[in-house]
Amino acid sequence: MRWGFNMDFKKDQTLDCYGMLCPLPIIKISEKIKGMKEGEVLETLSTDEGIKEDIVAWCSATGNEYLGLKEEDDVFKVFVKKRAD
Repeated sequence: MRWGFNMDFKKDQTLDCYGMLCPLPIIKISEKIKGMKEGEVLETLSTDEGIKEDIVAWCSATGNEYLGLKEEDDVFKVFVKKRAD
């Protein structure tokens, strides 16, 4: 397993978005992160390749911190840290 980014964090919650196409993963991430505490990390599992660009744009627009993405067996694992309100 090789990570392309620093994994010095722990994930607090995982969101399963297998089989969902754009924009559903982003909508689900937006809903899920609203219920999380400031600074918590959400891992999202997605099979939609569009998540690679969409998550960066969504984080930029919302102020949440994009921590990185890992591709493994056609599944994209995306990590986002909830911003302070």
